[in-house]
Amino acid sequence: MNLNDLPIPPGMAGYLDHIGIAVTDLDEAITLYSGLLGLELERTEEIPREKVRVAFLKVSRNSPVGHVELLEPLDDDCNIAKFIAKKGPGLHHLAFHADDMDLALRACREAGLRLINEEPLIGAGGKQVVFLHPKSTGSVLVEICSGDH
Repeated sequence: MNLNDLPIPPGMAGYLDHIGIAVTDLDEAITLYSGLLGLELERTEEIPREKVRVAFLKVSRNSPVGHVELLEPLDDDCNIAKFIAKKGPGLHHLAFHADDMDLALRACREAGLRLINEEPLIGAGGKQVVFLHPKSTGSVLVEICSGDH
């Protein structure tokens, strides 16, 4: 069977929206990813609820999708700071785009995946976000997101 013939799961868009990377110094990381690796800085913003400052960099100038999200903690007690303290800076999560968040979450629940937040929260860029617990996704923190950047 050709993988391109497989159906996209209910509610999902079938593509990686972004890769989240925890960093200790956002400006230094922006210099690395934009200046040295050639990614285009799209924007930075603060997410007060999560106590982080983020930067979104386009992976490809020819594609409207595909970003690297750099996440810098603004407080020692936030999730990103705790992640860095435990594991060090680096890959934090993979985010997949959902065309229909409700349908995607229903499919995740029916598959037995554990959701960290049962209802979508507003994340960077005003997107709806739900995180799947790494214990149910092979030790990878997975984000399901919906909406435009």
